Amino acid sequence: MFLRLSVALLLFQSLFTARTEVVAVPVTVTDSRDRHVSGLSQEDFRVFEDDRPQPITLFSRGDTPLTLALVVDRSQSMRTKTSALLAVVGVLARSNRPGDQMFAVTFNDHVELALPAGQPFTNDAKQLEASLAAVRAEGETALYDGVVEGLQHLRLGQPGKHALVIVSDGGDNASRETYDRVLALARQSDVVIYAIGLLGTSPDQEEEDAGLLKRLCGDTGGVAHFPQGETASEIVALSTEVARDIREQYMLGFTPSERTGGRAFRTIRVTVTAPGRGRLHVRTRSGYLAGGDKGGHDDKETP
Repeated sequence: MFLRLSVALLLFQSLFTARTEVVAVPVTVTDSRDRHVSGLSQEDFRVFEDDRPQPITLFSRGDTPLTLALVVDRSQSMRTKTSALLAVVGVLARSNRPGDQMFAVTFNDHVELALPAGQPFTNDAKQLEASLAAVRAEGETALYDGVVEGLQHLRLGQPGKHALVIVSDGGDNASRETYDRVLALARQSDVVIYAIGLLGTSPDQEEEDAGLLKRLCGDTGGVAHFPQGETASEIVALSTEVARDIREQYMLGFTPSERTGGRAFRTIRVTVTAPGRGRLHVRTRSGYLAGGDKGGHDDKETP
């Protein structure tokens, strides 16, 4: 097991030595019953950049090293949802495997890394759970600031899969950052964003925003889940589904085309043709910011 993970890590390190030379495209494939489809080969996929077919220069399937960010809402509106929040965190943290890295960001009026100073990552689920359980729910909701911190910290992670999971009721009333800034940072990265939206039980329901979480996830190829009754079994089931979704992604990559002028934002489209597999559905990032556009504002480039 250790040898297999070491080989996978070395493969990703060699493929991502120069991140600007390869656009990473995490892809989830499901069938008509929304079940994950495994066992596909590189030849089954086609990748398009701005509707132009691109040769696939990177392909991986199955388990590869994961860096997981948990961005956890500890504002006043989440006080009554603490047990549900910790149930989500527990499932996701315990899904880690040898070679993985994890960290957590908490946000209310302020944003903080949950692990001790000087420790950027952990592989210890109990340590991460204890760090988050110690944070008191109070104050307002700086969700955008929390996601930006998570995206920036993920840049320090090892090569491989990068995923960010938001656990929140979705509202934002205290951030200095903006949605455009969050979207730009996500489009500059290979991070897939997921969310477990804990809605509907707070007296401050006006602060909840399911649409915000859906937009954040959908643009990167992730999914936002919303437990209807917030029962323990439903929360565990949805959290387990997120963990599985992250694990069963395919990773494709292509070398971006050399073009001058035009839009900085380039769309990505992936198709799958696999005879005998029935109708397949593909979920992936909507696109990426090309070249050196790191300004963080791409509202004019959004399709």
